[in-house]
Amino acid sequence: PVLDSEDAWVSVEGPVSIVELALEQKRVHYPLVEHQFVLCTVLYAIMRLALKGVKPLSLFDSKGKNAFFKDLTSIQLLPSGDMDPNVLSIRQQFLLKVVSAAVQSLCSSQKDREVSEEDYFPFEKGKNWPTLAADLAQYLQISEDLVRRHYVCELYSYGIDHLGEE
Repeated sequence: PVLDSEDAWVSVEGPVSIVELALEQKRVHYPLVEHQFVLCTVLYAIMRLALKGVKPLSLFDSKGKNAFFKDLTSIQLLPSGDMDPNVLSIRQQFLLKVVSAAVQSLCSSQKDREVSEEDYFPFEKGKNWPTLAADLAQYLQISEDLVRRHYVCELYSYGIDHLGEE
């Protein structure tokens, strides 16, 4: 981008402006940032829902693991469309655990009260973990429908039929 500046500012001495510093930075490789975002979301879900026995790096293949330790401006080889079935199975189990833990915490905190779906997730305003798990399924190459079906089954099994019907 071209930045026009007034003549009075040209002769000013001092440190380099923050705009000039920002323009000198290298561009980030967006798919690598997305990859880091998936890891952060996985770690946050594990922490927030107190999931035990989940190894976050087991959700990624060797290319994916190596990409975590590279500079965000470098262009890395990220996992392709063909994934190891074992990794896909681990990812699927993880997403189903997230949904189950979210519904379980929903039921334990909101018994005997008629409330809306947003009120069922009091730990974060606007953070609906089952929906987040379905969105995360796209990045992890798992069927969204599988996650949503599991969510509905969990709602029915905990007796929240009105949300399951929706």
